[in-house]
Amino acid sequence: MHRARGVSLLEMLLVIALIAAISVLALAAMGGGREGMQLRSSTRQVAAALRFTRTHAIATGQPQRFTLDPAKHTWTAPMGRSGDVPPALSITFTGAREVQPRRGEGAIVFFPDGASTGGRVQLAARRAAWNIDVAWLTGEVKLKRAQVADEK
Repeated sequence: MHRARGVSLLEMLLVIALIAAISVLALAAMGGGREGMQLRSSTRQVAAALRFTRTHAIATGQPQRFTLDPAKHTWTAPMGRSGDVPPALSITFTGAREVQPRRGEGAIVFFPDGASTGGRVQLAARRAAWNIDVAWLTGEVKLKRAQVADEK
């Protein structure tokens, strides 16, 4: 009697587990791993807070301020909203000096017509970065992927 050779269930499960593990590692490497996820999440969170501040200024008819402290890795928005940026990320703020609450801190003021003082928040991790640009005329908040210059 000739017995047919096949693949056992255990061997198939082992191959599936190996493929899954390799896929997870490849996705983490391509997406920048944990820092990449923190970068994307923090960028979306800061952009949402900026959009909220603009919307709140329009709704209340009063100027509203979004502040950012790069040294402390914190931000604040109207109505007690605040958040932290992970210490692994670097923060660069560019904006109008006239509205800075204190030296080293940045602020963007939104007006009741939707306009703002404008500015840019850049969050970076290693060589990946995102710019959060706020247009001064319209107050529109836009996200754009950026490259971080190599440090020498």
